[in-house]
Amino acid sequence: MTKVQDLMSKDVKVCTPHEPVTAAAKIMRDINCGSVPVCEGKKVVGMVTDRDIVLNCVADGKDCSSIHCHDVMTSDVITCSPDTDAHECARLMSDNQIRRIPVVQNGELVGICAIGDLATVDIHINEAGDALSDISRPLQ
Repeated sequence: MTKVQDLMSKDVKVCTPHEPVTAAAKIMRDINCGSVPVCEGKKVVGMVTDRDIVLNCVADGKDCSSIHCHDVMTSDVITCSPDTDAHECARLMSDNQIRRIPVVQNGELVGICAIGDLATVDIHINEAGDALSDISRPLQ
């Protein structure tokens, strides 16, 4: 049984709630992803997505260097633990239409599991593909 800890990235780039959204956008650009965990210390308090920034800052004509991550982040974050089964992680992504899940142990961020991480394990290719299909479908 493959666990999330076997697939996750351990070197996670994060931003703090009071950093400007431009900091989160630069991380997304630099590591080529669409979301960044927002942390106070090692505790995940939110996630900022590229969509959050566009809808809550850019589209409203706000100055992205003066709007903070906590102003646009999602604070109801879906997380998993390092010993979460990879199948369960794929189901969480599918059910919640998300592509990256912070991995938390004892309340602290220890990694992140992305849809692409699941696709690297042969046995999970179909599950990852199914999850991505569900993630990409419009919400009802």
